[in-house]
Amino acid sequence: MPTYQSALPALATALLFGASTPLAKLLGAEAHPVLLAGLLYGGSGIGLGIVLLIRGAVARTGASPARPPVVPRADLPWLAGAIVAGGILGPVLLMAGLRATSGASASLLLNVEGVFTALIAWIFFKENADRHIVAGMVAIVVGGAVLAWQPGAGGVAPSAMLIVAACLAWAVDNNLTRRISANDALSIACLKGLVAGAVNTTLGLLAGGHWPHAGALAATLSVGFAGYGLSLVLFVLALRSLGAARTGAYFSVAPLFGVITSLAIWPEAPPWTFWLAGMLMAWGVWIHLRERHQHVHRHLPEVHEHPHSHDAHHQHAHAFEWHGSEPHVHPHAHGALEHEHAHYPDLHHRHDHAADRG
Repeated sequence: MPTYQSALPALATALLFGASTPLAKLLGAEAHPVLLAGLLYGGSGIGLGIVLLIRGAVARTGASPARPPVVPRADLPWLAGAIVAGGILGPVLLMAGLRATSGASASLLLNVEGVFTALIAWIFFKENADRHIVAGMVAIVVGGAVLAWQPGAGGVAPSAMLIVAACLAWAVDNNLTRRISANDALSIACLKGLVAGAVNTTLGLLAGGHWPHAGALAATLSVGFAGYGLSLVLFVLALRSLGAARTGAYFSVAPLFGVITSLAIWPEAPPWTFWLAGMLMAWGVWIHLRERHQHVHRHLPEVHEHPHSHDAHHQHAHAFEWHGSEPHVHPHAHGALEHEHAHYPDLHHRHDHAADRG
């Protein structure tokens, strides 16, 4: 079973993204939502591009092994879909919804992203689900419904539905990114930030948006680098280790960090629905974190490339001189293997459970 180290990237991305939501609301008080979305993703792409250049320079000195910088052509359609759903549509919907939603409520609503991520992973990508995970997702869905409902207003707030729609776009993005998570996380996140940032910034300017002053621009780019750039890199690493549904479950703690940040910026007394929703969502997250999964399973022969150490799934010889450094990256082959241990649907455990148990 993945250890705390396996969950750490997902928890770290939850911290960065959760805190970025109320900060984005603060920065976007007077900004056009499409332009703001573009600048946030632009900040992530530019920042990660600088990190990639530094990493390449260090690698050329021989101080660390070079890592694959390019996404393979076969994976580009998955990356393109992720950019459109999560890089272009998701941020625009969120920025529009934030205009008429409190920072604390918006942060809690983002929990719905984990639910949508898991549902898509279960239904379309056949990740396994058990009663504990399902129960946790039900609790989060009910909490989101309570939070979105406006007593006496006759329905759900349109701004809340925009945020829910953003969560759905990001859930599609998460599952598409899962398909390419074996590739270099920095390259994936940088390409997504640069493309999505350029598209939404251009659309925002064409729609009448105006460039913010230098201080606000620097702050927006910085929030984008941390909350959308570094956060996405860590999210890809978590997808590689945990699969989409479980990463979404850990990511569901993001609103807790968002609420803390929001209440620090805008002190307020939340309504009773806020507390009820918070308790339901916290209970759902707790159930997710307690989930365990173990059974006899089969590994089919496979050839791929990703950072790895020589664990039980990576017992192979090298066709090049290797000095024992781990983790390291190179194309490698897996033979057929059948064994039993606790696991999540990581890169090596995306199998058919009916066949394994039959």
